[in-house]
Amino acid sequence: MAELPLSHVAIIMDGNGRWARQRGLERTAGHAAGEEALFDVVEGAVELGLAWLTVYAFSTENWKRPSEEVEFLMLFNESLLLRRRQQVHELGVRVRFIGEQNDPRIPASTQARMAETIELTASNRGTNLVFAFNYGSRVELAHAAQALATEVAAGRLALEKIDEAALAAGLYLPELPDPDLVIRTSGEQRISNFLLWQAAYAELYFTDVLWPDFRREHLQAGIAEFARRRRRFGAV
Repeated sequence: MAELPLSHVAIIMDGNGRWARQRGLERTAGHAAGEEALFDVVEGAVELGLAWLTVYAFSTENWKRPSEEVEFLMLFNESLLLRRRQQVHELGVRVRFIGEQNDPRIPASTQARMAETIELTASNRGTNLVFAFNYGSRVELAHAAQALATEVAAGRLALEKIDEAALAAGLYLPELPDPDLVIRTSGEQRISNFLLWQAAYAELYFTDVLWPDFRREHLQAGIAEFARRRRRFGAV
């Protein structure tokens, strides 16, 4: 297997609603169809030897959607973990979550399934699959800043010691490497409050493919495009 030119791909899984609408279906049918896409991509990531795969599963802004859709997404994500966690475990995948996991709006049963999945896969050494669930990057950064302010107020941290590394240490998953590549499906070209700090130098790849139609070959196409780009990181 050829060596990958990157270690971390992050995906904004967009277009479920449009996929369903094109077929005369309820929006929730699009979310359900996206499950097959997700796990085909996970299997593809494992085949490629990708170290980290982060997917935007539910944003802090998604609470604004109709209550019926939000309820469906909560129960769907819970049942998805029940259906698929053994599969990802057998693939050697380690599952992580970033976001406001203790939000009282998240059903206790969903939180329990998340904790069980983390525990089940904790010893796995294959691809790290990170679900950004109830995640918003601005909230993440605000919490990191609050933690630093608390340390300064308590006299445990000098103000002049606050730097990029200190703030990064207060993010949800400090060991999460910066994404090399951020993919967004459905033709939209924005990052929607996703990994704003971590993606400062990520390459962005936008595809018109709606998320339920996205497969491992589309992931490979994104990685191939990444490999063709020259990354300067501010240099000449």
